[in-house]
Amino acid sequence: MNEVIIATKNSGKAKEFIQMFESYGITVKTLIDYPELPDVEETGETFAENALLKAESAARLTGRPAIADDSGLVIDALDGRPGVYSARYAGIDKDDKANNRKVLKEMAEVVDDQRSARFKCVLAVSFPDDRESIIVEGDCEGRIAYEESGTNGFGYDPLFIPEGFDQTMAQLEPNMKNEISHRAKALRKLQVSLTELDGGMK
Repeated sequence: MNEVIIATKNSGKAKEFIQMFESYGITVKTLIDYPELPDVEETGETFAENALLKAESAARLTGRPAIADDSGLVIDALDGRPGVYSARYAGIDKDDKANNRKVLKEMAEVVDDQRSARFKCVLAVSFPDDRESIIVEGDCEGRIAYEESGTNGFGYDPLFIPEGFDQTMAQLEPNMKNEISHRAKALRKLQVSLTELDGGMK
């Protein structure tokens, strides 16, 4: 595998994937490089279903192996919300600030020991031939802060304090985030499974 399509137009996610794959000498392209491709409607009820929808569509339309992720924030005190609706939690438009404001409002009365949460990532790899798709997942446990802090991340990063840290994900250096993030953990699992792809990633 010397080229892979990352089925996202999210520049933040794209940057993380590029950083993760560059040490393997693998060229990364994203849906930003294929503006003619239609958006895939995320109609799944789980992270895995949505990741598969996106990966299978990208592989079929580009003729290349494609990786898609569906990820989000799962908050225990909110019965798992925002979950699969993380990107559009505050409305149909993807608005990180509005999403964060909504979460903070809903968590305003939640005490310290009940603010547990996790970032969850499901990665799906699909192929343009008849090989079966691969699915792996990774979690990053932590808790919800009382206010936004940090500028290094995107999405809910300014609200999420990873387990073992006193800083939010958005306050951590990118290299550290890429060590502990849900996406990094899922990718490490994926590396074990990619032996089917031209000998896999060495």
